[in-house]
Amino acid sequence: MKYLFASAAALAVAGPACAQDFALKPVAEARLRYEHAQQDGLAEDDSDAVTVRARAGFTASSGGFSATMVGQGTLAIVDDYYDGLNGAATRPIIADPQNVALYIAQLQYRTSALTLTGGRQKIALDDERFVGNVAFRDNGQTFDAVRAELTPVKGVKLDIAYAWSVRTIWGIDGVGARQQAIGGDNLFANLSYATPLGTITGFAYLVDQDEAAVQAYRLSSQTYGLRLAGSHRLSPAAQIGYQLSYARQSDYHCNPNDYAADYWLADATLDVQGWKLNAGYEILGASKNGALTSFQTPLGTNFKFQGWADKFLTTPPDGIRDLYVGGGYGWKQAGPFSALTLQGVWHRFDSDRRDQHYGDEWNLIASAKLRRTQLSVRYARYDAHSFATDSQKLWLQADWSL
Repeated sequence: MKYLFASAAALAVAGPACAQDFALKPVAEARLRYEHAQQDGLAEDDSDAVTVRARAGFTASSGGFSATMVGQGTLAIVDDYYDGLNGAATRPIIADPQNVALYIAQLQYRTSALTLTGGRQKIALDDERFVGNVAFRDNGQTFDAVRAELTPVKGVKLDIAYAWSVRTIWGIDGVGARQQAIGGDNLFANLSYATPLGTITGFAYLVDQDEAAVQAYRLSSQTYGLRLAGSHRLSPAAQIGYQLSYARQSDYHCNPNDYAADYWLADATLDVQGWKLNAGYEILGASKNGALTSFQTPLGTNFKFQGWADKFLTTPPDGIRDLYVGGGYGWKQAGPFSALTLQGVWHRFDSDRRDQHYGDEWNLIASAKLRRTQLSVRYARYDAHSFATDSQKLWLQADWSL
């Protein structure tokens, strides 16, 4: 990161013209979370974790240039759980290992038509299905990368990133299949166009996972697809939002699996005077050529999809079909709280091949904001039929930011 320190210093000692608009902005975030996990079939079927996650740093800017550096630390106050690296694997996993790390270390140049970013950075594309930050986990996911975002004309955006390292949620102690960093030549490309119907995005994600020692490169893939996301106001009090997406994935680089699989998504949300109804159908398909593999999203924010019980972070060999229906209500203000929401979602999970009913899941959440603090209570219950085992999870969480 020598270039980052050198460039930050250059900003600080720039000439008088630059010094006039020099700004230094602090970054400070804190999270306190209790997570309980219960899973049938384990010798000890309960885990309890109380973790504190803190981030601190700064952004120094002058003109169109900026430098950002943020460090983070995660501490387990109560550690009666298996974090994926430490503790007894006979307990349910709660994927928040203790950690101290450099979270963000980036340089950026921004104009009205171009943004260039280099260094350790967050990359979250579209709905984060394929490339995301995994912000729900304490340690997050970042990328050592260079990224260019170009808007040549109004409504058109080209977003290209090359990442040579993925900094995973497992932190500095990550090893084996749960490495702290996974190298490789990853390329992410998006070309989007805003239309009256919605934003149409063509994308290509070339994922190169150098994980030979443990996984034999099995998660390296090339994915090409098209996405439409938009909304339409039905009346002054009602609005409908929609997403449609298709992608085709196949093996890439050193992946020993010869496969090809499809991805489909259809999703609609209706908002009416505080009420919200949502329904969708998502398919991560099994290989069409008979190979025992399926559509994978190793760099996505997978917690957001297919239920919070995390049973399908890795797609089963026979693929998965997720039918979900949900609803909720929100208040702009309720006493001292703002943005108070209550939501629930039901999922039915089936295989894409061989006609298996994996299971069902309920997800419930209540959240509100109190000044600078976001509060939430979250619950997940997975009822197994032919995949995994019955599980329950509960979260109590408070997030504060400067």
